Amino acid sequence: MHSEKLGTIRGSNLCTEIMEYTSPDEVAVCNLASIALPRFVREVASGSDGGGGEGSSSAQWLEADVDGDEGVAEAAARFDFDSLRSVARLVARSLDRVISVTHYPLPEARNSNLRHRPVGIGVQGLADVFARLRLPFDSEAAQSLNRAIFETLYYAALEESCELARELGPHESFPGSPASRGLLQFDLWGVTPSERWDWAALKAKIAQHGLRNSLLLAPMPTASTAQILGNNECFEPYTSNLYARRTLAGEFFVLNPHLQRELHALGLWNRETRDAIIGAGGSVQTLTHLPERLRAVFRTAWEMKQRHLIDMAADRGAYIDQSQSLNLFVKEPTFTQLSSMHFYSWKKGLKTGLYYLRTQPATEAIKGLGVASKQGAKQPPPQQQAQQHGAPPDEEEQSLEARTASCALNSAPGECEMCSG
Repeated sequence: MHSEKLGTIRGSNLCTEIMEYTSPDEVAVCNLASIALPRFVREVASGSDGGGGEGSSSAQWLEADVDGDEGVAEAAARFDFDSLRSVARLVARSLDRVISVTHYPLPEARNSNLRHRPVGIGVQGLADVFARLRLPFDSEAAQSLNRAIFETLYYAALEESCELARELGPHESFPGSPASRGLLQFDLWGVTPSERWDWAALKAKIAQHGLRNSLLLAPMPTASTAQILGNNECFEPYTSNLYARRTLAGEFFVLNPHLQRELHALGLWNRETRDAIIGAGGSVQTLTHLPERLRAVFRTAWEMKQRHLIDMAADRGAYIDQSQSLNLFVKEPTFTQLSSMHFYSWKKGLKTGLYYLRTQPATEAIKGLGVASKQGAKQPPPQQQAQQHGAPPDEEEQSLEARTASCALNSAPGECEMCSG
C-alpha cells in the first residue's frame, strides 16, 4: 500500500485492476501473473467422500446441502490451501525478480517500479473450482471459499514480500505506508480475517523487516492465458455452457467440460440433450429433465443476480490491495439498473467498480447450419430469405453489418480484440 505522502491515486488502468501512483517523474508499471485455481482442487476416490465431492455418487451430491456448515466445511476440505500458499509465494518472488531484471523503455517507468516495486497477483478458473466441487456460484459454500482463497493469496504474498524485505531491504516508499503502521488491507476495510493463518505473527515480522513490495494483489482479466490453460476467465461465472470455437480448421461447438462430465455420470449425455442446450443458447435452466441441483450449479452469468457478483467482489476486496477487474452481465440494461449497480458497488467499497457491462446482442446467432422453423424445417440463409421477401439490398446490408458489429459474447472467450489481454 502506498504512503499517503505520495499523493492521490486518481485513476486505474483500462482493465480497472491496477491502482498505482503516477507523477511527472513516475509512470506506473503493471507486473502481473495469474494463478490457475483449479489445480488446487483435491481429487477424491469415487464414493469415498460421502458428500458433495467430485468422486461422490450422483445421488449423494445432488441431495447434498451446500448452504449449511457441513457444505462449507466440505468445500474447504477439498481445496488445497497449503499448496496455494506455496505457489503464491513463488509467484510473488518471481514478479519481484522481474522488476529487478527487466528493461525499462522510459526512465519514469524505471523510477516508479524501483521505488515502489508493485506486483499484481491474479487468478483464473474460480468458476471451474466451483463446478468441480459441484457448488452453485451463489451458494454459501462458494462465497466462503471465495473469501478463503483470497485471504490465503494475500497472506502468502505478504509473507514472501516480508521475507524479501528481510533479505534485500524494504521498498523505498514503505516508511509512512499503512503497512508500516501495522494496517493491512482488511484493517482498512474493517474486516476481521479468519483464523486459518497467523496474522499476528506476520504483522510482527512486517513491523521488523518491512515489505519489499508496495502492492501485491490485482485480479486481472485472463482471457488469453485462461483459454490456453483451459480455464474460465478470472473469477467470472460461465457466460454459456456451450459456445462456438473458431480456428483455422473451422468452427466447432465446445461444451462446458464440467457439465459434460456430470451428464455422462448421470447417463443424460446424448444428442437430444446436446441439441437442447444449443437450442437454449448454452443454458440448461429450461431443460426440466435435468436435476434441479445440476441446473443450479451450471447457471450462467446471465441467470444470476448481479448483486451476488458484487457481494463476492466486496468479500475478496478486503484482501486485494490494488483493485479487481469486475464484469457484470445484464441482457437489456436500463438506466435504473446501471445506477443501482454503480451505487451498490460504491457502498460496498469497491475501488473501481465496473470494467465491462456485458449485454447480449439484439440478434441471436444462428444455431447449426440453418435456422429451424417451428416445424423443424431448415430455412434458407438470411440473405436468401431477404431476397425471397423482396427486402431492399441496403436494408439487408445494414442488418448484416449490425450483426457483424455485435460483440461476440456467445462465441469463444477471448475472441474480442478489446478484451483478449
